[in-house]
Amino acid sequence: MKRAGTVKITVTAFCVAINIVGAYLALILRLPIYLDSVGTILNAAVLGPVYGMITACLSSVFSGITSDVYALYFMPDGMITGLIAGLLFRTKWFQKWRLPFGVLFLAVPGTIISSCIAAYLFGGVTSSGSSMLVQVLHHIGLNMVVSVFVVQMLTDYADRLVSVVIARTVQSHLGSRFTALLKGKKPNGAL
Repeated sequence: MKRAGTVKITVTAFCVAINIVGAYLALILRLPIYLDSVGTILNAAVLGPVYGMITACLSSVFSGITSDVYALYFMPDGMITGLIAGLLFRTKWFQKWRLPFGVLFLAVPGTIISSCIAAYLFGGVTSSGSSMLVQVLHHIGLNMVVSVFVVQMLTDYADRLVSVVIARTVQSHLGSRFTALLKGKKPNGAL
């Protein structure tokens, strides 16, 4: 196997681990954000949309088997996040004043998918800390689907914003030799 292929597999495995640890921390701390897409967005930024989608799938399977069965059901949300993040990182949507709009473009498709999953499959109650907010909105008179969508939009946006900022920071600190290696070029000197 070429060295670039080995590095891509290693980076993907590292990003899967970031997702799993982030999701586990959010789960045990009952945070209103998920932290399960930091690795997905980072891998999409560094290696592209396909690798972002692969990271989301592997993370969902591993988390679903080991700690949170709900993660399996939300795999489509992670995949669309990886795809869109990879495409948006190729543009300028995550730079300067465009960042809030880029995050919005990233969050909305996944929010639609995850809201439908949470509302129709689970009645708005999942393992995340945001389920409490859904129940509050539902008890004050909002429809369950609307309650889930409002809460998902707020929490997904915050989660994606944190994830994109972390991914941009890490990406900006990658060395030119490492970046050249990922592109299949021969780096000058040792990593």
